[in-house]
Amino acid sequence: MAFLTHEETGLTYLTSTLLEGVPHGFSTRLGGVSRPPWDSLNLGPGRGDDPAAVAENHRRFCGAIGVDAERIVLSKQVHETTVRPVTAGDAGKGLWRQRDYTADALVTDERSLPLAVFSADCGIILLHDPVNGAVGGVHAGWRGCAAGIVEKAVRELHRLYGARAADLRAAIGPCIGPCCFETDGDVPDAMRSALGAEAEPYITRQGAKYHVDLAGLNRQWLLRAGVLPEHIDVCGLCTACRPDLFWSHRKMGERRGVQAAVIARA
Repeated sequence: MAFLTHEETGLTYLTSTLLEGVPHGFSTRLGGVSRPPWDSLNLGPGRGDDPAAVAENHRRFCGAIGVDAERIVLSKQVHETTVRPVTAGDAGKGLWRQRDYTADALVTDERSLPLAVFSADCGIILLHDPVNGAVGGVHAGWRGCAAGIVEKAVRELHRLYGARAADLRAAIGPCIGPCCFETDGDVPDAMRSALGAEAEPYITRQGAKYHVDLAGLNRQWLLRAGVLPEHIDVCGLCTACRPDLFWSHRKMGERRGVQAAVIARA
């Protein structure tokens, strides 16, 4: 398993071989029409960017990964643990229609209904059950990670659609790496409170600060939930280290765009 980079007429995005055959992709900042400071493939509405540019960016990205931009459903992220079941009645919410919910994770078993979660350093995870076909997208920044949103999403896929954790495939996209995720004690304390000793391999102290491996912690939650290690693919790219490819809240602040991870049941 591995993450692959694709380039189509200037648009660059990533996919995981673990999700081969499932329409999905992790965007970069390259290949859109937005002007600075959102240049160029900003997929996040409501950030001050031209809504027409955001819509065109979605058309381009969705077209590249083979999903219908007119039916895409966007998360509305508040760093909590709401997992929202998505139905055909939600098609277009967040881009073409108002969202009437907040949710940091979306799940569905309906066909051709793309789900989108966003990041500019936070963890983003795409989930697929190859047995029953259900899919999910999870936004797991450090607060959501510590609160267990990844494990909750796995449980909801089972409760709602019968997906077994041992069958799930999970791809963890680009996020801030331990090289750049320097924190005070609040983040390690939250992770230790949630995961106990399981958190320790992903936390290192360097002087007065800590460095935290967010992707590793999200992977640990997947393992804790019953997902098999051979069914987890981790991108490994650090959003803060690669301003040429990604936006980073840590490095750029609020005046920036966001990446998206999108998945749909074929």
